[in-house]
Amino acid sequence: MNDKLQKLLFQKANARGSLVELSDTWTEMLSHQSYPMPVIKLLGEMTAAVVLLSGSIKFNGSTVMQIHGDGPVRLLVVECSNTMQVRATAKIHEGLPVNDTDTFSSLVNANGKGRCIITLDPHEKIPGQRPYQGIISLEGKTVSEAIENYMKRSEQLDTRIWLAADIKHIRGVMLQRMPAQLDERGVALTDSKEDENAWQHLVALASTLTAKEMLSTDISTLQHRLFWEEGVTVFEPLHPTFRCGCSREKVGNMLKMLGQAEV
Repeated sequence: MNDKLQKLLFQKANARGSLVELSDTWTEMLSHQSYPMPVIKLLGEMTAAVVLLSGSIKFNGSTVMQIHGDGPVRLLVVECSNTMQVRATAKIHEGLPVNDTDTFSSLVNANGKGRCIITLDPHEKIPGQRPYQGIISLEGKTVSEAIENYMKRSEQLDTRIWLAADIKHIRGVMLQRMPAQLDERGVALTDSKEDENAWQHLVALASTLTAKEMLSTDISTLQHRLFWEEGVTVFEPLHPTFRCGCSREKVGNMLKMLGQAEV
């Protein structure tokens, strides 16, 4: 139960927040795969981000994020269900080396042709229903910036995300500015300037975080350090776990469909 997603609601600002930390789940996910450290860091940050996004959506299904890269990393995929079951994978171009100094841009957007795709895939589809999918070009020098730009352009929702990952832990913090509350006449119930100041104050607090601090500090402590004066409503935490839908039977059926010659 060390792995958790903690959701917050701010009483002094028209905003919500969440924090995530994964260690046992992350270790289990990595035990099935072997990636260079820069790819582990990239996939870890993306995993934290998708868990944060999934926890913010009321949706009976899975949130799937894909980054199609044009550098050494060809594909990153993370999926998180509404029951907090998580899986992730990466595909690396065999002909291109991954160096310890590689960044988000050099790994997935070396030629400026990377794409970010977020899909909401319902678990119980009605006839003719298709998953909701948003696709944009990659913008930003980090996973956080790429997702913030996606949310701004595709969802028109102010979102700020701070992420950190290594081989043992992944942690993340997300703030989202909520739409203005209106009365029955359509008039805002709060002052727009006050809302803006309150939002900028929260962003300034979270922006003091460093990756080193995030990786060495549990999210309960981080939450207290950042927001202890902000009048926060704290909800019951959720507990993400690793789960992959693959099985020996599914792989066997796939091989049979390929045929003996292809296998």
